[in-house]
Amino acid sequence: MAGVSSLWAHSPAPGRTRWHSLAEHLRSTAELARRFAVPFGGGDVAYWLGALHDVGKAACAWQDKLAAVASTGGPVGIDHKSLGTRVAYDRGLGGFAGAVFGHHGGLIDTPSLRDAFRKRLADAPGNVASAERELPGLLPDLPGRLDHMVPAHWRADPLVGEMALRLCYSALVDADSLDTSAHFQGLANPRVGPDVDFGHLYKLFEQRRSDALAGRGGTPVGRLREQVYADCLSAAERDRGVFRLGAPTGAGKTLASGGFALRHAETHGLRRVIVAVPFLTITEQNAAVYRRLLNEDGAEPVVLEHHSQADFDDPEAGRWARLAAENWDAPFVVTTFVRLFESLYARKPSAMRRVHRLANSVIVLDEVQALPHAMLAPILDGLRLLVRHFGASVLLSSATQPSFWALDEFKGMPCTDLIHDTPKLVSDLRRVRYEWQLDPKPTLAGIADQAASEPAALVVVNTTADAKAVFDHWRAAAPDGVAWHLSTRMCPDHRRRVLETVRARLGRGEPVLLVATQLIEAGVDVDFPVVFRAMAPADSLLQAAGRANREGRMAEGGRVVVFASEDGGQPPTYKTLVGCTGRQFGPDKADPDDLTALGRYYRNVYDLLNIADSQHVGQRIQQARRRWEFETVAEGPMDASTKRRDRKLAFRMINDDGISVVTPQGAETPQLRRELEQLVEDLRQAPVPDLAKLRRLQAFTTNLHPSALRRPGVMALMRPILGGNEVRRGVLVEWVGEYDDATGINIDPNLEQFLL
Repeated sequence: MAGVSSLWAHSPAPGRTRWHSLAEHLRSTAELARRFAVPFGGGDVAYWLGALHDVGKAACAWQDKLAAVASTGGPVGIDHKSLGTRVAYDRGLGGFAGAVFGHHGGLIDTPSLRDAFRKRLADAPGNVASAERELPGLLPDLPGRLDHMVPAHWRADPLVGEMALRLCYSALVDADSLDTSAHFQGLANPRVGPDVDFGHLYKLFEQRRSDALAGRGGTPVGRLREQVYADCLSAAERDRGVFRLGAPTGAGKTLASGGFALRHAETHGLRRVIVAVPFLTITEQNAAVYRRLLNEDGAEPVVLEHHSQADFDDPEAGRWARLAAENWDAPFVVTTFVRLFESLYARKPSAMRRVHRLANSVIVLDEVQALPHAMLAPILDGLRLLVRHFGASVLLSSATQPSFWALDEFKGMPCTDLIHDTPKLVSDLRRVRYEWQLDPKPTLAGIADQAASEPAALVVVNTTADAKAVFDHWRAAAPDGVAWHLSTRMCPDHRRRVLETVRARLGRGEPVLLVATQLIEAGVDVDFPVVFRAMAPADSLLQAAGRANREGRMAEGGRVVVFASEDGGQPPTYKTLVGCTGRQFGPDKADPDDLTALGRYYRNVYDLLNIADSQHVGQRIQQARRRWEFETVAEGPMDASTKRRDRKLAFRMINDDGISVVTPQGAETPQLRRELEQLVEDLRQAPVPDLAKLRRLQAFTTNLHPSALRRPGVMALMRPILGGNEVRRGVLVEWVGEYDDATGINIDPNLEQFLL
């Protein structure tokens, strides 16, 4: 070799002639990684991980193979990560060297790291020797020891160190990807968004919010919302930490939490705001609100909406959004719980590029009661670490605040309540009265008849089968256009159209009956005078009550009728939760908006679910985290008998992904249905799926439980599109059975329980 100046990291991009210098790539990646890691105290560690990540490419064999495949763009196929791993490991970075080893394939279980890189090095000693000869020229300032660069508190607590490694790994893989992309795109420098002026964004938010509310007139509810907003802005001046917004449903939490986050970021010089919510409907709704308040014409967008159904094909914002979504390089991110926490506890670079953005940010968790109980231990511990050690502030927002401080992971965590007097606010904002029909138990038909006697009523039930039963009862008797149905057997676009129609009828004071499953409860803005709610977990009862008299216009208050029907069903996961609800709430007991009883309910739930038990899945994930076993956390422990990882014990926000079913029959017009059917056929025939076409189908895709496949005849109603030639979990399929214009996918009644 002729020396460092002729060592290359990448060949030219197609149509270009410039090769990518290895020394330049190492330095650029190192500097960028340091820039990303400085805010959480890991600048030096991230710098040397970046400087060492590709030193194995200096091997003669690797350079020769790069030259050989340059014209074809094929892979080099020679290990280049193990030498840098060994140098980082031996010079004192220890387990942090795993970031170098995993910068392409992902983080592995740290206990196996040393054997893994040593085995690879032993397989090609000649490559190692030739690369090592170039190391002094590539990195002349490489210190003999690196251990002093690791902050002491990262070493003192294995959980702090594990989170620090996740953040450093994220900084490394993001920097590597950005520098590599800049080379192939012919850019002079990697594409990194400028620091944002949160003072400007906060003032813009304030002005536009005031403009939007002007002329609405002062109502009692409006005045209370203004007080909630003022309390939130006042608390934003407090030091960084954990904050709690326990305002009742309809108190304007979306605007109040957004105002708090922007003001808090401005006050403390934080880097971004990340708002996460449990459901796609709320994500889209909140993102639309924040875009209206923060995006400016002619300027780069501020708000990034990132979830599985986000549309990145818009000709104006699409390119920016696609790039920003890769690493959350945006000032204000609206995403889902799934995307946030499964990124945090992932191990692959594509998912983890964005994780370093959590440090020194404001993280708002909306409808926080919807966090899965099974994963509370790692979720709460992750939030604790981000706040205590990595500069973040966390806002927990919910009308039904869970008792997280009863769990070990949050015990002793200081917390600031944004509302000065939450019990008084709950009392002042009480807009409903509760009635109970638990004994004797009514039938679903009886509940349907009671609802039908009202000018407008909402019935919320626990299963899709029950929703269809109530709707069918109405369909036989109600005039056309009065009765409507919402459930997950309908595709999202179908549900959207129904909600628009229902809202319009309510706005005009026209008769309307709506039956829905739980999807109506969190964040869906409808306002009925009467709500009938099947017995459910306490937080669901209170969320349903938020759909009654939402604007507080009824002097006598709205009605919420909680019933336990003799012929109704419930998901298996509800059994324990409904039992806890019955012990605290009901006739001669508390109403669901009683904060003291709600606290007892959550503590009872946590005890009965054994969340603190060492064999609980969340605690087993915590044990794996203490051992820095990244594969075990993300994919589950290795099963000794099958030699496969047990995914039931991995970190997963959703226990069952179900079968994704495309329903072109849910289209609004015959023409659109034909277009969707053509898209399905195009995807089925294409050798490589077109992502734009897949996104186009998402609004017409719903989920079936995999258990439905065991029932005779169901598989014949589905045709695979992507993922294989048979119908199974993980395969995208087309529904070719019946699809009711009102209720969606139509399955034999015996199969109703298998719809998610």
